[in-house]
This record gives sequence, C-alpha cells and structure tokens, in this order.
Amino acid sequence: MFKLALASLWNRRGSVWLTIVAIAVSSLLLLGVERIRVQTQENFANTISGTDLIVGARTGSTELLLSSVFHIGNLSNTMSWQSYDYLQNLPGVQWHIPMAMGDSVRGFPVIATTDALFHNFQYGNKRPLAFATGKSFAEHEALTYAVLGADAAAELQLSVDDELVIAHGTGEISFTQHDAHPFLVSGILARTGTPIDRGVFIPLAAQALVHGDYLPEPATAEGHEHDHEHGHDHDHGHSHQHGPTHDHGDANPPVYTISAVLLGLENPALALRLQRVINTYKQEALSAIMPGLALQNFWRTLSLFERALVAISVLVVITGLLGMLTTLLASLRERRREMAVLRSIGAGPMTILGLLVVEAFAVTLLGVLLGTAGLYAVLFFGADVLHESLGIQVTASVLTLRELYLLAAILVAATLLSLYPAWRAYRNALADGLTVKI
Repeated sequence: MFKLALASLWNRRGSVWLTIVAIAVSSLLLLGVERIRVQTQENFANTISGTDLIVGARTGSTELLLSSVFHIGNLSNTMSWQSYDYLQNLPGVQWHIPMAMGDSVRGFPVIATTDALFHNFQYGNKRPLAFATGKSFAEHEALTYAVLGADAAAELQLSVDDELVIAHGTGEISFTQHDAHPFLVSGILARTGTPIDRGVFIPLAAQALVHGDYLPEPATAEGHEHDHEHGHDHDHGHSHQHGPTHDHGDANPPVYTISAVLLGLENPALALRLQRVINTYKQEALSAIMPGLALQNFWRTLSLFERALVAISVLVVITGLLGMLTTLLASLRERRREMAVLRSIGAGPMTILGLLVVEAFAVTLLGVLLGTAGLYAVLFFGADVLHESLGIQVTASVLTLRELYLLAAILVAATLLSLYPAWRAYRNALADGLTVKI
C-alpha cells in the first residue's frame, strides 16, 4: 500500500509539494520557537555567570537585579564606600566589581566601574568579556575614557577615539549635560547578547569628576592646582587615574556611594553564609542576592510571553495541517475514477481508507523531515548572524525529548485529520462500486 500511495502522490506532485512545503515551514517555525524559547531561558539565566552575590542598599531582590544586571530603573538607595570596603575584605571574597549608576548617553546607561569588570565579569557558559576593537579605559592615564557595549556603539554610531558626552539621569532626553567633561571612546566590547551590549562604561572616579565630587589625593600644592584645572583641561594626569579601591577606611575614595557590587567567591558554597552575614550587617542596611536564583524567579514573571510564542507557532502548524486537509478533500472528486479503478482490481473500501491515511502520513513525515533539516541549516549557517544582529544565541544541538514529542504530535494530528477525507473516500467507494457516478 505504501508503494501505491507514493505512486499516487507522485502523480499529483505539484499540489503535494506545496502541501509538504507548508508543513515544513510550520514544523520549522514550531521547532525554531521551541529552540529559541528554551535557549533564551538558559541564556537569560546566564545573563550573568560566575558572580556569586550581588550586593546593594536594602531593597527588593528584583529591583536590585534589574538595576545591577539589566541596568533598568534606579535604585532608591545607595551604599556607602565604607560598606564597599567591608564587602571586599570579607573572608572568601575573590574579586569584586563596584558599580555606580545614574547617568546615561542618549538613553544608554552609564556604568561607572573599575577594570575588574573586564577581567572578572562572565556571561553565558562562563564566557569572559572581550574587546572587538580598542582597549580598556584603565590602560589610559586620564579618566576621560569610556568603553562601549556593541549595541551602544552601533546605535550611537561611535568608534574608538570618538567623543561622547554623558548626561545626568537615565532617560533618553536630559536637560543636564556633563559637556564640561567629554569622554573619548577607548574600546568597544564584542557582542554578548546581554545588557552589557547597551552599556557605556567609565572609570569609577570619572563619575565623581563630572559631578564635581572628585577628591584628589592630598599631596602638594601642585596636585591642588592640577585639580583646579579639571573644568578646563581634559587631559588628566596620574593623580586622577585610580582612586583607592582596596584600602579599608580610605579618606579620599573615588566616589562616596556605590549602586551595587558584584562579588565572586573563592568557594561558591560560601554564598549562603556570606549572604546572611551581609544582610545582617549592622553599620548599614544591605541586601545580598544570588543572581542565578533571582533570575529564575524573574523569568517566571515572563511566562505569559513564553506561552504566547508557543501558541503562535502551534497555530501556524494547525494552519499547515488544515492546508493538507483541504488539499485531500479537494482531490477526492478528481480521484473518484482512480478509486473505481482500484476497486476493479480488488481493492476494498478499507483499502481506500488506508490509502489516504498513508498518503497523509507520508506527506506530513516528509514535511516534518524537511522542516527539521531546515532548522539545522539555519542553526549551522545562521547562528552567527542571529547572534550578531539580534543577540539571540542558539546552538545546533540534538533534538530534545520535548522537540521529538512536538514532531510526533504533528504526525498524529495529521493522521487524525486525514481520517475525515479517508472516510469520505470510503463512502464514495461504497456508493460508486466499479462505476463512477457523475
């Protein structure tokens, strides 16, 4: 029967190929949405990796996560430099990345930090940050250098050595421009597919400099004279490069307050104990969160959009299957003579019914295989394009059990839908017998 079904399909290959393509596109979309949904969730959970704790002033975990990792919103409170000193001197802390926020460049967040960001921050499967062009601002003596994320550089149309001016506040429109202290682009980071791509990163002391809060090292009159020239000369020397970041209780920190601190521990198992220690710190009300757990909890709030994507892809698959059903029904009248010939050579009505079911199954199977092949073609040859243009990271891994279930569901649905035209053909075969009734 299978050979007979293939011969019948080949005889109608024009319309059959259109049906196969429709099912292939539907399967490709369903698998693609499922693959993007799963891997986006994984990438979302790995927006920041290798960081064991995020610490800020006492606030909600979601607010601290959004501000420090996604650079969305403003923290209502900040933590003091003394508390940052306390954090970096806690036993078991291997590295620390301070962040001070509150400024922007045409809507792109400005994050004042240290060179530790480029050495210790990781994303995805513990992938470090890399420079597409240029270098870190720490390799310049002057404070007025900035590093841009890939999206920020592309949308602002800036490249290395171009000038930019930061503005007060995080909105796209600001009435307070820090144009007295323009910055030069020292480097542009490679695309990560994370909020890092939209960031503008400046030295920690540079934020205090543009706000007029920078306190130079108390040294000689020459140092004070040099500090007086800040408002007129942007070629800053050594005295403005690095504020102290490790000396406990330093009298002249580069900034007075910190928005958040990322902590990496020597042993991640210490995270729970240090979280409790930090949350009960008596000198200042602090909040410490574990980013992996906070990201998973936040993803649950986005489940509605996840279900909407799946629903859209399922509707597309249903549309493809209905197209197959329409094709089978439309061909029944033209095939009544074919059915009569089959009856004349001994085929019973049940054979006619089975023939149409096998045809539908074969068409759907070929469409599913073609759609799966299309998915892997896109993953193999278009993954880099998706990552570079949209920041979507997908890998050409083996089909998961859930994806196999989805493909099996398409085959089962096609088989069930084909029962109706098969039943119609069965009735026609009974009514017509060996003579086609016109």
